[in-house]
Amino acid sequence: MTNIPPLDLKRQYQAIGADVSAAVLEVLASGAYIGGSVVQSFEQQFANYVGTTDCIGCNSGTDALYLALRAMKIGAGDEVITTPFTFIATAETISEVGATPVFVDIDPTTYNLDLQQLAAAITPRTKAVMPVHLFGNPLDMTELMSIATQHNIIVIEDCAQATGAKWNGKQVGSIGHFGCFSFFPTKNLGACGDGGAVTVNDAALAADLRMYREHGSRQRYYHEAIGVNSRLDAIQAAVLQVKLQHLDTWNQQRSVVAARYQKLLANVPNIITPQPTPGGESVWNQYTIRVVAPEGVDAASHRDAVRAKLMEAGVISMIYYPLPLHLQAVYQHLNLPNGSYPVTEIVSNQVLSLPMFPEITPEEQQRVVYALKDAIL
Repeated sequence: MTNIPPLDLKRQYQAIGADVSAAVLEVLASGAYIGGSVVQSFEQQFANYVGTTDCIGCNSGTDALYLALRAMKIGAGDEVITTPFTFIATAETISEVGATPVFVDIDPTTYNLDLQQLAAAITPRTKAVMPVHLFGNPLDMTELMSIATQHNIIVIEDCAQATGAKWNGKQVGSIGHFGCFSFFPTKNLGACGDGGAVTVNDAALAADLRMYREHGSRQRYYHEAIGVNSRLDAIQAAVLQVKLQHLDTWNQQRSVVAARYQKLLANVPNIITPQPTPGGESVWNQYTIRVVAPEGVDAASHRDAVRAKLMEAGVISMIYYPLPLHLQAVYQHLNLPNGSYPVTEIVSNQVLSLPMFPEITPEEQQRVVYALKDAIL
């Protein structure tokens, strides 16, 4: 029996491969591989899609976050608030510029920042907050922007998993001061390699972002700051131009897949299904359940055993993220022991992401659920 993968990019390529190949071959024939009209065209199209004046392509979603922090001159002595339940890149970039990540626990339903706890974490050293629209589920940006405005702090949206998600009808990445996107192949809008972008509604900040991504240079061979080499190459931009045309359709298909999972799992005991933020439109980069262990059984061990049984049945699931950031070895100097963020610690021991991609069939989803029931019961 064929395995059901967590994501199947081969099916996507089968549908759009001819257009992707043609776009890539056109770039190869042009000889313009770094910068140029294809990159500029994609940047404008993506800015239009998100609803901002500018888009600055870069090498990765990680670099997008880093560039946004650099553009705001955030560095040593500053604090940036974020979530401990996310990929390391979110906090890593804060550390890379010399600032200190300050964590706030998550909401147990949405897995996003608990905004009721945010204000208490703000200090005179707080320069920014970096919310993550986790698994494609948007945070309540109305409430967040209200808090940020009140305290005069910058909002850098981590939209890595949420391209196309909306809050109150507005695209994520257009609401905060910066939107930071990843085009890693597993994302809803994925390149055929690394890629990222920053969206912004400020021409001066856009110019600064471009300067920092080009070795701190606005004019070739003249440098005003220590920058980085972080460019979106033309081949990836060509691929992304093709895929952007299909993104809304794919996201709608993901919503159909998620709704089907919700129905199939409605009466399955000992699991908690994901719930979109009220007022938001999730794009379901992941469909992540929580596996609840029997009383007296270690939660992580139970979840891992369920995952192993799924694998035996040919269903490949994923765990995002088994160890919260505040418990990672790299952040032990922050002195945040077990118990510092209790909701995050509970959730990280229970989460399990089921196969989720637009092309998964209803029959495959039924097979996933049958295997899950067998694994749990």
